Amino acid sequence: MLVIGLDPGTATTGFGLVREGPDGSLSGLDYGVIRTPPSDSDADRLAQLYEELTGILTRHKPDTAAVEKLFFQKNVTTAISVAQGRGASLVALAQAGLKVAEYTPMEIKQAIAGYGGADKSQIQQMVRALLNLDDIPRPDDAADALAVAICHIHSRKSRALLDRAA
Repeated sequence: MLVIGLDPGTATTGFGLVREGPDGSLSGLDYGVIRTPPSDSDADRLAQLYEELTGILTRHKPDTAAVEKLFFQKNVTTAISVAQGRGASLVALAQAGLKVAEYTPMEIKQAIAGYGGADKSQIQQMVRALLNLDDIPRPDDAADALAVAICHIHSRKSRALLDRAA
């Protein structure tokens, strides 16, 4: 199974593709960020985000998607920008026919580090270890997107176990 994880925003959207092997092993297939120029209009930035994400989806053909839920910050302007980026990302995922799961930052931290209060460096180290990478993925938004994809894989396994037990 191939999962694309997204850490959305208008200025920068992190993406990470994680493949789960038949033996349950995880491997990072691709990761990076989509950046939009701050000099462009909001509409143009969102269109660029949509187009670049659509290209990634076409190239890799993931089976499913996971997106970080909006965590409201004190800065309303930042929250609105993140929400707009999420919207463009969700439309691209829906247009690609992907089922989308959404996770809060705490759920992602819990799935990756076993502790919902884990800090950014702990999450980055765990992503590196879980994907058997030589270095921590950079930039931070890409590492966060890989964490979202890993969270989805782990959560799906947990849900399957609970369903069988019921």
